[in-house]
Parts: sequence; C-alpha cells; structure tokens
Amino acid sequence: MLNKSLTVFVLGLGLALPQAWAQPGEDFTDLVEESVPAVVNVETIRFGSRPTQRQQAPDDPGEDIPDMFRRFFDIPFGEGGPGGGRPDRRGGGSGFIISEDGLIVTNHHVIDEADQVVVRLADRREFEAEVIGSDAQTDVAVLRIDADDLPTLDFGDSSDLRVGEWVIGIGSPFSFEQTVTAGIVSAKGRTQGRQQYVPFIQTDVAINRGNSGGPLIRTDGTVVGINSWILSSGGGNIGLSFSIPIEVARNSIDQLLEYGRVSRGYLGVGIEVITREKADALGLDRPAGALVNRVEPDSAAAEAGIEVGDVIVEFNGQPLDVFSELPPLVGMVRPGSEVPVVLSRWGEEITKQVTIKQLDEEQAMAQGSQGPDREPSNALGLAVESIDAETRQQLGDPDGGVVISGVESDAAYRAGVRRGQVILMINNQSIGGMADFRAIVEDLEPERSVALLLHSPNGSTTFVAYTPETDD
Repeated sequence: MLNKSLTVFVLGLGLALPQAWAQPGEDFTDLVEESVPAVVNVETIRFGSRPTQRQQAPDDPGEDIPDMFRRFFDIPFGEGGPGGGRPDRRGGGSGFIISEDGLIVTNHHVIDEADQVVVRLADRREFEAEVIGSDAQTDVAVLRIDADDLPTLDFGDSSDLRVGEWVIGIGSPFSFEQTVTAGIVSAKGRTQGRQQYVPFIQTDVAINRGNSGGPLIRTDGTVVGINSWILSSGGGNIGLSFSIPIEVARNSIDQLLEYGRVSRGYLGVGIEVITREKADALGLDRPAGALVNRVEPDSAAAEAGIEVGDVIVEFNGQPLDVFSELPPLVGMVRPGSEVPVVLSRWGEEITKQVTIKQLDEEQAMAQGSQGPDREPSNALGLAVESIDAETRQQLGDPDGGVVISGVESDAAYRAGVRRGQVILMINNQSIGGMADFRAIVEDLEPERSVALLLHSPNGSTTFVAYTPETDD
C-alpha cells in the first residue's frame, strides 16, 4: 500500500518517473533460440609420447608381475607405468560458425599446440577441424569443417556498445555445452599483458574455463566480441570477464583467410600514461594522450621525426583519451599506409605524416605491455607466458617451461616464487609449453598444495611448494 501511495503522490506532483531501460527479468529466450545452434564446442588433443615395446624373453620372471610391484624386483615398467610414455592431453573451449560452409572462429589459445581439433555442433555431429590460421596477439583462430548449410552468427559493431548495455555469452564452461549467461558491459578499452593490440570489452557475464572462443552477443543478435579470458585467482568467474571486440577480431579473421597470417602496423615508440602533474609540465590542458618515452631507431616514428617527450594526442583521426588506446589503433593500420599523427611538443601542436611499418613477432614479444594491467591469472595465482628463443637464451636455455610474468598469489610470493623464473614442472609433471601448463593447472585439486620446479635466471633450479588461495 505504501508503494502505491508513493506512486500516486509522485505523479500528483507532475514528476516523471525514470524510464525502465531493462527489467531484472529481461527475457532472452528468442535471442538464445536463434543463436545457440551456431555455437560449437571445440575439443583439442595433444598427442603424448608412446613407449617403446618392452622386449622380454619367454622365460622372463617378471612377465606376469603387475607394474605396481615391478619396482621391488628391479623390472622395467610396461606401457602406462612410470617412464612408459606420456598420455594424450585434452583441452577445449568454444567457438561459433561464421559461414554456412564451415568456417568457425575461436581463440588462438584454445587450439595452440594442438595436434587434433574436433568440433561438436549443437546437433551433436562431430567433425575434425582444419586450422586455417591463428594469431596470438589478438587471440583469434579460424577453423574449417567439412559441412554445408550450417547456422551462422552475424558480426555486429562493438564501437557503439554502451557501458551498462545487456549482452549474453554462450559456450561450454567446464564442458557444459550450450550454456547461456547474461550480464552487462562493465567497461571498454581494457588492456592486458602482451595483448596490447586488443582493447578488451569488460563484462560481468559469467565466463569460466571452456567459454573461451564463444561469442559475446548483444540483444540485436549480432556478435560484438569473442570471449577470451577472465581475471580470477581461483580459476572461476568473479564477474571480471573480457572479450575481444569484433572489429579487432574481424581484421585478424580477414587476414588469416586471405594470407594465413596477420600483419599489423608498427610505429616504434615506447609510451606511458600521462598524469595531471605530467600534463602540467608538458603544457597540456588535460591528462590525455600517450607520452613518448622511447623512439626505436629506423622505426616509422623515428623517420617521421617523432621525439622523446612528444605527446601523441591523435592518431589517424582518432583522439586519444588514454595512452593504452594507441597500440590497437596502430596495429589495425596496414603496413605501408601513411597516416597523420598529431603531437603536442611542449605545448605546441604538430602534425606528422607517418608511414607505418610492419610489426614482426619478435618486436611484438619484446614490447610487452606498457600499461598498469597485468596478464590474467589462473588457479596458481601466477601470470605466465611462453618463452621465445631470445628470452630462452637469456634465461640460460632451460628445457621447456613457461616464464612467470607476474605473481599475484601472496602464498606463492611467500614461498619464493618470483617474476622471471621458469616453471619446469608442476607436481612432478613436466611443462613443455603453454598447452601443458594449461592442461595441468586445469586438473589441479582445489585447496591442495602444489610443488613447482623453478629455473631462475642465474641458472639454479629449486622446488617450492604452497597452497594456492581460493575464492571464498
């Protein structure tokens, strides 16, 4: 009765009530019904090593002894025992169909290092997929299956997404296929780790392991992003999910289909954030733009006359509010193109015509992130990266492993885990690369101690053990 009286009172005063843009019981049933058939499950297999058949004489006394007792008789283990080969590793994620004749989009990290990729459709049909191409920098991969007349999803436009807008995600979290979750756009233009060429869309859509590669869909039924990663120390959703804007993904998809690889622009500058104090010192009206703190020799920036201390306030017609907006804009430019770059040089505005060069993978690896955001974590509370040849040599040529790029777990730090160390083993399982790391971490039991074999830059190796924190 109180609410009814209050409503009458407000209307009696002639005041307009706020418009209900979205009700808590928003109905996505039609949207889901149209979208789900085009979302697929992606399963990956990385073949393990096969043991050599044990040679044994007919009168071998150990012929009938089970493997579990062989250690007491100094008898070699058979297939499946210690030293008997490494089993296949399975992983997976999600994807969605973009053409009726079988083109599928997923994440690079879903299929990276896989020996076999199997796609399962919503109607339960399974196909072995061909990897057309993938790009680590944007975390996009394109697959093809031999099928026709498939349901598809259409690309939309994420540039006009508004913070607070409803979106849904569809995928296979923890292998629960065709799972639908909904939420709102929390922020735009987020950066992370080495993927500085992606201005991620942040949402509170529930995304978990297995959702990677699935579509982020707005209420008009178009795809505006590809779900890529979450930020979580425990490995589960805490409302911080990040998706690749579809414009960035589409640029990579088009190039992968046409060339089999992605070429992106390279300006050749190091940049940093502009604080209020820096803005005052540099003669800026407000703290916006990208402050140049390094110019690479023989780069596009050097040849155009860009100098250390310049502030890039506009690139190719796009004003910069924050410095992290620059790398994605540069990366989207085709190498060889000439673009205008507006600078503020100690209060004087200057425009330079810059011929953008091509970024190679070594440069992409070396640049890393210039921003405050860090690479997403995992159940270990550690951010890790694959090791390129140059870095491996600098670290003393460790055999396999992944390098730690950030320590977010207090327990790990107290145990002695540090950035720059290489993880060689987890719980006595060898780490050959990122695929091994992901597979092992996904199988870790919660609230159980883990033992890591670490290789330090000084060449020493040591075991550390700790219990990863969990989200309560």
